[in-house]
Amino acid sequence: MKKVLVANRGEIALRIMRTLRKMGIQTVAVYSEADRHAPHVRFADQAVCLGPAPSNQSYLVMDKIIDAAKATGTEGIHPGYGFLSENSEFAQKVEAAGISFIGPNVHAIEVMGSKLAAKDAVKAYNIPMVPGIDKAITDTEKAKEIADKIGYPILIKASAGGGGKGMRVVENREELKSQMERAISEALSAFGDGSVFIEKYVGSPRHIEIQVLSDKHGNTVHLFERECSIQRRHQKVVEEAPSVVLTPELRARMGADACRVAKACDYVGAGTVEFLLDEQHNYYFLEMNTRLQVEHPVTELITGVDLVEEQIRVARGEKLRFNQADLTIKGHALELRVYAEDPANNFLPSVGELSVYQKPTGDNIRVDDGYEEGMEIPIYYDPMIAKLITYGATRDAAISNMLKAIAAYQIEGIETTLPFGSFVMKHPAFTSGNFDTHFVKQYFTKEAMEDDAKKGAMVAAMAGLNLYLEGRKKLRVPGE
Repeated sequence: MKKVLVANRGEIALRIMRTLRKMGIQTVAVYSEADRHAPHVRFADQAVCLGPAPSNQSYLVMDKIIDAAKATGTEGIHPGYGFLSENSEFAQKVEAAGISFIGPNVHAIEVMGSKLAAKDAVKAYNIPMVPGIDKAITDTEKAKEIADKIGYPILIKASAGGGGKGMRVVENREELKSQMERAISEALSAFGDGSVFIEKYVGSPRHIEIQVLSDKHGNTVHLFERECSIQRRHQKVVEEAPSVVLTPELRARMGADACRVAKACDYVGAGTVEFLLDEQHNYYFLEMNTRLQVEHPVTELITGVDLVEEQIRVARGEKLRFNQADLTIKGHALELRVYAEDPANNFLPSVGELSVYQKPTGDNIRVDDGYEEGMEIPIYYDPMIAKLITYGATRDAAISNMLKAIAAYQIEGIETTLPFGSFVMKHPAFTSGNFDTHFVKQYFTKEAMEDDAKKGAMVAAMAGLNLYLEGRKKLRVPGE
């Protein structure tokens, strides 16, 4: 494989291209008219314009991407995440065009693309699952019967999607009808499929996911877990590896089950198996993401494995270069998703120009981004500007490095999640490890974040004053 097209944009396109260049593989970028001057376009060896800014006229048009691949002599297509990364039709079209799809096979994408089909596939492997039903429903009366049986609260979830869309927590029988109607409507709008299912709502869950890697020769390993419990609107904002609550024994069990999930759908490549962990440390299978995850860098930092490189090697038909016993956890890593959002205003998108954009640098700091100073944040795509990742020999060291990196990250012109990240890193619930997916709901307010910012400014001012006074002492002439 000498040339690969990256069917994506922004930070993930750049991140993939850097590994491809390191491997001596030529890169092809695709872009919309809104991204004409984006860094990923300039970085690539070749670039092809797909069309107007809206993604349904550019990044989501399968035939345009495949035509671009053919025109540039591409041998492989890497979809990144989002857009067409979990679209089985796209994977099928790519393979039919004689181009290697750098991801799992069509069967795995289809099975794991439906939460119900995924649960059905892993049944034979005795993977723990949340009590609920194993078929989609739209009948409210039937839903009431099921909810009465498994007990409230319950969770209504869209079968066909993720990202918190089509998801509703129902506390009692009286609100089930209205919540179910909303969930069906939202699922239909987001995924074109209104089917939902019901399961028991786990009250104080942690969101733990396991990174897996499989080759075409029947070998599967897991690369340990990521803790993804700091979320807003059911979407992750802060991730870390490893989790502070998993014992070595629990980690081994969850890892082994994640590998079984991969085998249940004949998985190939890098994928992620997601679990809920309750207060008693019982875990339940949620779903499998058949792509590279946004938060994959924290796994790379604690294992020393470049996951994109392994994806390329697997796509070329190579065997995994390591087995489970070769993999160990070293140190701790954190990731903050830097979104163009206003945390003080319910995390609403904040669009505009990056009038100031200066990234932090230094040891144990990694920034995966796709923007530069002076660029506009477009309204057409996901509002993520960058991923800020830090590493440390210990969790405390990683947190300290994250706080320093947040303080050094200068962004003006829009609101971002950087202040929220600072709030999280300093909060006792997070530093103690005693938190769950309700962290934002329980602890975060605009006022609390502003108080944190004021304290930070005061500490910085005091530190500056101390430095000034120390400097005056050193400059003082004898006898003065």
